[in-house]
Amino acid sequence: MALPVVPEALLDRSERFAGRMLRLTVDTVRLGDGRSAVREVVHHPGGVAAVAVDAAGRVLLVRQYRHPAEDILWELPAGTREPAEAPEATVRRELTEETGYAAGTWRALGAAFLAPGYSTELLYFYLATDLRRVGEATPDADEAVEAHFFDPGELARLVAEGGLRDAKTLAGLALAGLPVAVTPVAPA
Repeated sequence: MALPVVPEALLDRSERFAGRMLRLTVDTVRLGDGRSAVREVVHHPGGVAAVAVDAAGRVLLVRQYRHPAEDILWELPAGTREPAEAPEATVRRELTEETGYAAGTWRALGAAFLAPGYSTELLYFYLATDLRRVGEATPDADEAVEAHFFDPGELARLVAEGGLRDAKTLAGLALAGLPVAVTPVAPA
């Protein structure tokens, strides 16, 4: 018999780790049928991603090494929100820091939880247009970031060949109506 779909009641929370950006708790919750269960939760302040498109219709992506993925990935310019920072302020800051570009026009595309089974991270997506170069990129001291524009054909090829495997980037491109058809990849 399936459980009723109702909010779970928090019975107990034990913090197991608190870092610079993340916290990990082990929560005990009450299920809809009265039984209890354990949930491991990564608490994250949330983030933003910019789908930055220039006047020629090219999309600006950044390339950087991602330690958890053990790979160099192409991604949308993105970042983590500071405490009490509005998502639009964060995305404006991150676009300029990571690429050296600013946008004259911004449009909210929506928000999505990245991994709601274990994380609180909510990511806000924005379309950035009317791009202009405002200086050099100034990434964080521990980041090496390279920015590059992709025309629609190059972008579609990058996705189809498996060169773009970042979920937030695929979601942001789809929300902006850009090509994201993915070809199946054999599991590693």
